[in-house]
Amino acid sequence: MEKVAKDVGDIQSRLLDHRPVISAEVRYFVREFEEKRGLRESRLLENLNKMVQEANEQMLPSNLEEMSQKLSDISKRLEAANHMAERVQQRELEAQQNTGLQANMEKLKEDWAEFLKEQQRLKEEVDEEHAKAVG
Repeated sequence: MEKVAKDVGDIQSRLLDHRPVISAEVRYFVREFEEKRGLRESRLLENLNKMVQEANEQMLPSNLEEMSQKLSDISKRLEAANHMAERVQQRELEAQQNTGLQANMEKLKEDWAEFLKEQQRLKEEVDEEHAKAVG
């Protein structure tokens, strides 16, 4: 009976306990993956590493130099634009001041014309009084 119980236990563990089979399958899959795919992945990584090193050695210095030149050009253009903007602002300020001066000049001309009219009127009054006194 012990043998039967042992056999039934073995059969039960084989039918219901899949851990040993699964772990064996996992080991097999990992081994196959590492053998077949591992070399391909390492070659791909090595190629990528070479490309990055070449880019750092060849492209980076030339790009840095070109970028430095472009930034210098941009800086010069910005300074020129800033200078032009300052000149435009100065002209605008002068125009505003000239507008004020022109308004003052117009007022002075009007005052002068009014003064001349007043002088003409006073002259005519004096001439009338003189004509009455003389004549």
